[in-house]
Parts: sequence; C-alpha cells; structure tokens
Amino acid sequence: MLHCYVLVCYSLTVFNFIRIFSFMKVKVLVILCCLLYIGCNKVVEQDCASKSFVVTATAYNSLAYQTNSNPNITAFGDSLKPGLRYIAVSRDLLDSGLVHNTRVKIEGFDSLFTVKDKMNRRWRKRIDIYMGNDVLKAKKWGKKKVNIEYCIKDNDTLL
Repeated sequence: MLHCYVLVCYSLTVFNFIRIFSFMKVKVLVILCCLLYIGCNKVVEQDCASKSFVVTATAYNSLAYQTNSNPNITAFGDSLKPGLRYIAVSRDLLDSGLVHNTRVKIEGFDSLFTVKDKMNRRWRKRIDIYMGNDVLKAKKWGKKKVNIEYCIKDNDTLL
C-alpha cells in the first residue's frame, strides 16, 4: 500500500505542475487515474502448496477444567479472546505444515480460522475449535470428521 501512497503524492505533484496548462488537465487526470488503478490493484500472489486433510474436529473453551490453570493463554503463548476464530491442532499436523498462525478453511464454516494453540501429544489428526466460554455451543458441536484446507508458503532461499 505504501507504493500507492507514493504514487498518489507523485501524481498530485505532477498534476499541480501541469495545472497551468488547462487544456492538458483532462488528459493528465485520465492518465493519472489509470496509473493509480493499475499500480494499486495489483494482486500479490503467494507461492504456496495447498494441502487438505480429513481430521476429527472437537471444540474447546477457555476454562481451567478444559485446559490448565491459565486457560486464556495458548501453548504458543497467544491470548485467547472469545469471538475469535482460533483452532488448536494435534502435534502431527504441526509436522505437516499446519504451524502457528496458519490460516485454515474448515468444512462447514464460511470464514478462515487461525492456528493459535497445540493439543496434547496423545492426539493425532485432530483439531480443536475454540468457542470462547460458550460450553453449550462446544458440546453441541461434539465430535465430527471434517475436511480442512490450508496453504504452506514456499520458502525458497535460493532466490
């Protein structure tokens, strides 16, 4: 977005310089608008490898009896706040690239979730969906098999 700001400032300077030539104002304005549109609407593509798994999905709350003595702090050290779309993942999924702060699409939900917590080592192919303090909502969710999709960024260090 910084390049858009610089482009706008440069464009305004050029426009002020040329404003004395009123017959060119319209042409310059059209050109500047085109430059702004092209320069600010570039889609930055991330090189990544898409992965998907079928996992068992359960739900959890930030309550001491479900987690530990400090239920609002995740195993990664992040703070849990009710209403945020966070998940905990089993350790084997961490090894599959589903690491801290990875965005995840969960079948049955419209929005993305973020990996903010990790589960006990005993669990495999499992996610835990954070549901704030709403125990009834978590119980209603129960345990389901769902498909998850996420993207692993390519880290090519040779470039």
